[in-house]
Amino acid sequence: MNNTNQQYDSAVRTSKDIFIKKTKDYGTSWRVLRTISVIDQIYIKAKRIRTIQETNVQKISDDIVSEFIGIVNYSVIGLIQLELKTDETEEMEQDIVEKLYDSKIGEARALMQNKNHDYGEAWRDMSQESFTDLILTKLLRVRQILHNGGKTLISEGIEANYHDIINYAVFALILKAEGTH
Repeated sequence: MNNTNQQYDSAVRTSKDIFIKKTKDYGTSWRVLRTISVIDQIYIKAKRIRTIQETNVQKISDDIVSEFIGIVNYSVIGLIQLELKTDETEEMEQDIVEKLYDSKIGEARALMQNKNHDYGEAWRDMSQESFTDLILTKLLRVRQILHNGGKTLISEGIEANYHDIINYAVFALILKAEGTH
């Protein structure tokens, strides 16, 4: 598990570095995004990954790794937006953005550690295609939750789905870095 924690942290460091640089370039313009818009952005990335997986053809330069990084970062945006519960478009200070990013990743990482304990790192034997399909499933679940007015009867809510999406994307990044995928 120690190696997993280090690999997880490495994948997150890369994702966070891109997130912070884009925040410096664009500010916190993402603050205007509603949950459905964040879900659609992640959906576009996951759908592109699936298309590349199925066709083995890629016509634009962004690779699958950059798409999984985008999925991590948009999921963090989604979690931040859920916490702040406003659609303010005022700029957020860089240090506040970093603290929020770290907090949301920390939640996902803690969940990963707990699930890794119970499931024995089963994700290491999974295919990249499965991670993509599971991410797409989680996105469709969130769309349905939104359609239901944000309420669930017995199922996990939006936040839990974002955490799972982050973890599936990080797992894909880890296995890609290992050369497994």
